[in-house]
Amino acid sequence: MNKQLRILISGGGTGGHIFPAIAIADALRRLQPEAEFLFVGANGRMEMERIPQAGYRIVGIDIAGLQRGLSWNSLRQNLALPFKLWRSWQAARRIVRDFRPDVAIGTGGYASWAALRVSQRMGVPTLIHEANSYAGIANRHLARRAQRVCVAYEGMERYFPAERIALTGNPVRADLLEVASKRAEGLAFYDLKEGRKTLAVVGGSLGARTLNEAMARSTDLLAQRPDVQVLWQCGRYYEKQYRNGATARLPNIQLRPFIERMDLLYAAADVVIARAGALTISELAVVGKPAVLVPSPNVAEDHQTRNAEALAKCGAALLVPDAEAAERLLPEALALLDDPQRQAVLRQHLQPFARPNAAEAIALEALRLCEQTTYTPSTS
Repeated sequence: MNKQLRILISGGGTGGHIFPAIAIADALRRLQPEAEFLFVGANGRMEMERIPQAGYRIVGIDIAGLQRGLSWNSLRQNLALPFKLWRSWQAARRIVRDFRPDVAIGTGGYASWAALRVSQRMGVPTLIHEANSYAGIANRHLARRAQRVCVAYEGMERYFPAERIALTGNPVRADLLEVASKRAEGLAFYDLKEGRKTLAVVGGSLGARTLNEAMARSTDLLAQRPDVQVLWQCGRYYEKQYRNGATARLPNIQLRPFIERMDLLYAAADVVIARAGALTISELAVVGKPAVLVPSPNVAEDHQTRNAEALAKCGAALLVPDAEAAERLLPEALALLDDPQRQAVLRQHLQPFARPNAAEAIALEALRLCEQTTYTPSTS
């Protein structure tokens, strides 16, 4: 392509939307170094900080989603939703009109719906990326006019037009592609000992509550296993609650509020306990780590359970329901840690889910759409 491309990308609210968006942008920049990028995010959400840190320009719009609670505050926010949607639509329209993108890419989040829907109305080719095995409402709606739908799971034609689907996988960070050679570095970075079995417990931030409670109830079990070392990421929100607890004081337990280097955590771990977000599952598949998944019940349309079930049915991961984690999680994880043969089977069945070139595959799909622009700034 001879002209300088303008690429609009929108995705945010959670890391599961933000990090794939950055990975796709990085892949596009490698393929088209002269391209101009603009991200669209939701004001006040984490993308407004993370995207600039990754070296990209972002503009924010005021938008919020439907509140599913029954509280007065939720009702009040829902009553104001039509006005917020109208304002976000007008803001998105100004952004698209001024930037004049050749393609618009959406990875999910409130702002993504507004930016992509306006782009479609204004003749900009759109590509959406669905990370989960169960498609969200926004992506199902956007797919009616999207030229390409990139997915991570088989069988997504039950949600999207089959002829527009590309099975690309979920983009992961480039530093995860070489973790096999980083084990010694990972152990040293996290002050772990060579020769011990290593269990990593990673629940994100607010999603760590159930995993933290399961750890706190397993002090006696973990105290009996000096051959096992645990790197326990509890989340900043919960650090004070668990820092001085009996479990955190065990010599074989490391409690951390957050993980600085996920690549080195994966390199050091033999088994991982985690939630079942789409990005986490894709990372586990790329690094080939046996895992016990605890789907969060507090996510839209219970998509984490569907993600975890997709792996569990194939024998690629173990699944422990959130309600049963306090009793089952640590015993099952330790049993897996003690069974190298079972770990090998999980790794073997996990391999088909690994798509290390997903970001490049999505980038190529987006570049193919750039020739289809019929941008019409007068369209509302």
